[in-house]
Amino acid sequence: MRRLPHVTWLRSFEAAARHSSFSSAAEELNLTPAAVSQQIRLLEQHLDIQLFRRLAKGVELTDLGLAYAVPVRKSFQEMQAATDGLFRDQQKSVIRLRCSISFAALIVAPRLRDFCALHPQIEVELSTTVWADRMNGAHIDLDIRYGEGGWTERHIHPMPVDSAVIVCHPDYAATLGQTPIEAVLAKAAIVQIGGSETDWDRLFQICGFHGPRPAHWIRADSSLIALQILSAGHGCAIISKSFARRHLEDGRLVAPFDLEIPMGANFKLVEHDDAAGRADVKTLVDWLLRQTL
Repeated sequence: MRRLPHVTWLRSFEAAARHSSFSSAAEELNLTPAAVSQQIRLLEQHLDIQLFRRLAKGVELTDLGLAYAVPVRKSFQEMQAATDGLFRDQQKSVIRLRCSISFAALIVAPRLRDFCALHPQIEVELSTTVWADRMNGAHIDLDIRYGEGGWTERHIHPMPVDSAVIVCHPDYAATLGQTPIEAVLAKAAIVQIGGSETDWDRLFQICGFHGPRPAHWIRADSSLIALQILSAGHGCAIISKSFARRHLEDGRLVAPFDLEIPMGANFKLVEHDDAAGRADVKTLVDWLLRQTL
């Protein structure tokens, strides 16, 4: 296997190939044209091929030079992208925010552009989980969790979402009628969201129904997935209005009944004890708490 050429030779070759000029390559690399010429000559000797034809004005890649320039240029572009991505501007602070997948996709992600515009010096890394009840070491600064609380962190802030409603596709709403009827709901195609099974029990209690909760036809592990299922036209689910708002506003889904179901538990913003007190974290916490959910 042939040894790889020296990276400085390759850098001069890539620049000269791009500009079709040793002089322009030298100017870009802050070298003399003679130094660029020498490095390319060493590269040609190493490879035992001619990469450029020297012309009266400028240079021209040979066929082998042209073929070699493509992967060399791609390699430098990939190294630049990796460097930019991994070793970002150290003047920016980074906050690692974790949410449930539904809260992240339906509430936080659409609003992050506003925060970044207000605070360009802060970078937010958003990650998701389906269920979480504790921080993952030092990898998470803030966590938006669903539950009753009782966690060990010292700084926990309520972030309640709106009450839930029955949500379905407009076509499916026609099968449910205009008022909730026990016999109709008992036969409905329920999309059951994991962890929210008691929502249907509370709905039946609010309506004064005495039968058991309806059987589901499919389960989803999040409100986000349930909304996608419902958008296809079949079934109904109990989902917080905060999560379903965009679907309801644009008419993709409807709430067929004027009936709300209070949330059994709710969301809370939890600060990692190691991150509490940081000015950038406080800025994001204050901004999140001002959002209308």
